[in-house]
Amino acid sequence: MIDTQTSPSKIDMPVSRVIRKLKGAKPGPTILFFAGIHGNEPAGLVAMKQVFEDLSTKEDNLRGTIYGIVGNLKALSQGKRFLDIDLNRLWTKSNIKMVANKKILLEEEKELLELLDLLKKIIQTEKGPFYFIDYHTTSSKTLPFITINDSIINRKFALQFPVPVVLGIEEFLEGPLLSYINQLGYVAIGFESGQHQDSEAVSNSVAFTYMTLVSARSLSKLDVGDYTGHVKQLEKSAATVRDIFEVVHLHRIIGMDVFKMLPGFESFQKINKGTHLATNNAQPVYAAFGGRLFMPLYQNQGSDGFFIIRKIPIWALSLSAFLRKIKIDNIFTLLPGVKWEHRDKEILLVDLKIAKFMAKPLFHLLGYRVRHLDAQYLRLYNREKASKKKMYKNEGWW
Repeated sequence: MIDTQTSPSKIDMPVSRVIRKLKGAKPGPTILFFAGIHGNEPAGLVAMKQVFEDLSTKEDNLRGTIYGIVGNLKALSQGKRFLDIDLNRLWTKSNIKMVANKKILLEEEKELLELLDLLKKIIQTEKGPFYFIDYHTTSSKTLPFITINDSIINRKFALQFPVPVVLGIEEFLEGPLLSYINQLGYVAIGFESGQHQDSEAVSNSVAFTYMTLVSARSLSKLDVGDYTGHVKQLEKSAATVRDIFEVVHLHRIIGMDVFKMLPGFESFQKINKGTHLATNNAQPVYAAFGGRLFMPLYQNQGSDGFFIIRKIPIWALSLSAFLRKIKIDNIFTLLPGVKWEHRDKEILLVDLKIAKFMAKPLFHLLGYRVRHLDAQYLRLYNREKASKKKMYKNEGWW
């Protein structure tokens, strides 16, 4: 029986990058569970160890292969988010190339290269469909929730779980692991299970792990045991919130800024425009938008003070899926002020002086990740083009 009340602080730290690999008796998906990308977030690691111990007695019932992978080994051993630099902000092609050519590496750069080498070996040697799950917790109280890059394969898989889903956070963060995985075309889901040292964060991670295995058809509901109990665990923790949200604002902590959230705020708490949320260099910080507060920072390390999110209407999600299916964005380059950056047609450049009508929400509908190149140009990454949809077309959730 799994003890889901274990405190995240009561855990023996791993010494190996792969804490467990289980190979099923029958062919099936390859599922990679990551925990501890941030070293002060051990709840996912506690949950993985418990679930893998249980599954080790059920390998004959498993389909495919599952991995339990540790992110930042050294930061975990010290209980710190990171030692030199945030490991979950390093996963860009340009940064990986730079790190690979460096002679003297920071601690997290060493972790990056080891993880990257492991990922490449697994993708080369295992069979798809591939699923990548990254476990996190937050410094504030929160409902459990999912974060995804907004590709249709991610969206459809995320909707298998009874928790809120947040889109668009990758536009505000440079170099998360899951953005790198999405550029490879695979399903990649981030699960935030609760507050760092809350035992319920472990319970939620355990429940999410079993639901992932069943949704990916690596395990049947009957083989889980109390599958319904795991579903109810997430439903209860999520407090009936099942909406899909989009990030509309991030308060960044820059350089030597002294940032402090006011006490008592929780993730998903409703706020009005103008709400006093924090101080920055002793000056008040007010909400620039109304909506829900998201991941307010209550720890020393980190450069994201807080986010604000808003619910996406169901009609907008349906329209988005339809427009992507018919690939309406193929006509964009016929419009003035819009062109491909390179011949590979992965990135669009939009001249805002000419294409003033090309609003950011429109590009979101069509699956583009929007970055301001400068005051005049938007740089748009197509999240759908890389998706390996054919790999997942026979999956039950598709």
